[in-house]
Amino acid sequence: MAVRAVIFDFGGVLCFHPSEDRFARIANLFGISTQELLNIFWANRIDYDAGLVDSRTYWTQIAQAAGRPPAAPGMDAGLLRTLVEYEIQLWNNYDQRILSWAAYLRSSGFRTAILSNLPSALGEALRATPGFLDPFDHVTFSYELKLVKPQAAIYLDAIRGVGVPPAEALFLDDKAENVEGALAVGLQSELYSTWEAFRAEAGERYNLPMLLQSP
Repeated sequence: MAVRAVIFDFGGVLCFHPSEDRFARIANLFGISTQELLNIFWANRIDYDAGLVDSRTYWTQIAQAAGRPPAAPGMDAGLLRTLVEYEIQLWNNYDQRILSWAAYLRSSGFRTAILSNLPSALGEALRATPGFLDPFDHVTFSYELKLVKPQAAIYLDAIRGVGVPPAEALFLDDKAENVEGALAVGLQSELYSTWEAFRAEAGERYNLPMLLQSP
C-alpha cells in the first residue's frame, strides 16, 4: 500500500548514537568506567523515558548504583545541572541528511512525525532548539504520554497525529522490538541502520521521493 506519512524515531535515526567519549565524561563524574556507566545508564531508563521519574531521581539512582550516593538531602544542584546538560549533549549530533529528507517529504505533501522514547529534559531541549521540529507535522514524546514503545497506545498517538490510516504510514526505528510494535498496530515499519542503507534500499521499496543529493 502506498505510503502517505513517515514517522521517525529520534535516537539512532534523526540523530547518531552517542560516541563513547560523550558517555565517558559522564562516567568520569562518578569515577567509573564507561562500560560501567552504560550498564547503569540503561538499567532504569524505561521509567525515565516514560516520565515516571524525574531527572533528579534518575541520576540519583545512577549515582547510587555507581557507589557514589549523593550527599543528603539529595544530589547537588550543580552536579544535576551538569549531568542533564551532558545527557542532552549525548543526543545532539543530528543527522542533517535525514532531517533534510523529512523536510523534503513534508514539502512534497507527505505527513511527517517523530515518535520517540525520551525523558522530559531531552524533549524540552528539542522543543527549544530553533528549527529542529519544523520538518514535522506531529511529535509524540514518551514522557508526555507516560507511555513507551513498544506499547501500542504510543503508536496510536503518532498515527492520529499524521492523520492517515496506519497501513499508509511508515515507521523507522533502529530497534527490532519497536519495529515489531509498529507492525502489530498495522503500521508499515522498517528497521533503520544507516541513512546510506535506507537510501539505497528502502526508499525505492516504499516508492518515496528522495533528495537527488543529500547535504
